[in-house]
Amino acid sequence: MEGYDVVVIGAGNGGLTASAGLAQKGFNVLLLERHNVPGGCATSFCRGRFEFEVALHQLSGMGTPEKPGPLRMMLDNLGVLDDLEFVEMDDLYHVAMPDGFRLTLKTSKDQVISELQEMFPHEKESIERFFDLVYSYANQMLAAFYFKDPDASREKYPLLYSHAFKPAIDVLDELFSDPLLKAVVSVYWGFLGLPPTRLSFAYLAMLFFVFIEFKPFHLKGGSQALSNGLINRFLSSGGTVRFNCGAKKIIVEDGAVKGVITEDGDHIPANHVIANASQVSTYVQLIDPENVPNETLREMRGRTLSPSAFVMFVGFDCEASQLGITDSTTFLMANTDITDRNLNRMQRLDIDDELMVLSCYDVADPDFSPPGTCQANIVTLKYGDPWLRVPPSDYHRVKYRCGEAMLRRVEDIFPDVRKHIEELEVATPLTHMRYLGHPNGAIYGFEQYTKDSLFFQPGRFSPIGGLYFASGWTGDCGFQSTLEAGLSAANSIIKKPNL
Repeated sequence: MEGYDVVVIGAGNGGLTASAGLAQKGFNVLLLERHNVPGGCATSFCRGRFEFEVALHQLSGMGTPEKPGPLRMMLDNLGVLDDLEFVEMDDLYHVAMPDGFRLTLKTSKDQVISELQEMFPHEKESIERFFDLVYSYANQMLAAFYFKDPDASREKYPLLYSHAFKPAIDVLDELFSDPLLKAVVSVYWGFLGLPPTRLSFAYLAMLFFVFIEFKPFHLKGGSQALSNGLINRFLSSGGTVRFNCGAKKIIVEDGAVKGVITEDGDHIPANHVIANASQVSTYVQLIDPENVPNETLREMRGRTLSPSAFVMFVGFDCEASQLGITDSTTFLMANTDITDRNLNRMQRLDIDDELMVLSCYDVADPDFSPPGTCQANIVTLKYGDPWLRVPPSDYHRVKYRCGEAMLRRVEDIFPDVRKHIEELEVATPLTHMRYLGHPNGAIYGFEQYTKDSLFFQPGRFSPIGGLYFASGWTGDCGFQSTLEAGLSAANSIIKKPNL
């Protein structure tokens, strides 16, 4: 069987950028994907006349042509930027509660501060201090880690050292007294998987910073357009892709990769493999146990899986404004609770007062859905364990019971949604487990506790020679991070001598 310089397993974000980056440098690359389309989470599916976006809510790291962010520059270097059309969102997020509370934060630091101060005048000075802290911390973080300052020290970057591992709740409690304000400024935790009691302040600060400075973006055609652009660039650079063909086994001899056996039974010689998959499935399912170091398994056992998600995809027979939806991203808050009780909510099957996020892409991009219609993606975080205990005979009953409860929550804020539903589909943690191949359907990889944060992640390297990782399981989660992880893994191979 023909050999390759590199075999990439999985055509998700990381696998696509890794493949495209290597092929552009002249490497002979085979990309294996068990699905029939590229993308992983970055994909879409059709129901009726709607093409539903699966996972992308707000794309970070783009910046503008005049002030390009790291992701824009990366996509430009890969040669796909001109094939894509991006739409800038003018709001960070909207917060809505059943009691009538409404607040929209725009993508400007000054506007965010003034909007919060107008709503919470008794916290005026604390709000300014909070965003001064966010920006000071983010600038120190970027200087030390992104720009890799060789002289980084506690004296040079005091905020980085004092706040990197600090729980977000500690900062919120130090600065604010109003529980509603604490909930509003920390609501992005719904994008990160842990409530502020467990979430490092570092993640909250960086999320605010990148979305304000580099703006959140939507993509014409959704994330599938990005995946299509990357696979086309890979193929035009001489790469080979096999769809409907996953990897069955990674061959390891004497502590190093020697090739891959596909699900079709083909033996593909290769000295380098990039796994766009979890370390769990790679080490446990794809590699013979005698070839996995005990220390690697022990390290994995010390980590915990992130939550998955319960998602409702809804196509409406009217425009967003007719439903009262005026913002691209709306967090539906039933209460101001940001404590560990949220973990208990995520561990239960039923939906009641969970934090939810509703994304309506048509607000920023009126052409996203067919004329006269709109669509919404509604998400709440749920761990996979309870769903694994649902008997198969009860699965659909439980699934749609939870979907009905989610719909009632949406009706609390947008009362007319039910009578305008044209298409509706529901995904559970089991859906994510089946399509992504992630243990328990975990959507963020390992949980983003401090011990599993970017400061301690094992990264893209493996103790097995020639094996690399490129996904949200190797560091930070999210689209920008996973796209960057793939190119980072590719560069590790490109820079190797004698290749």
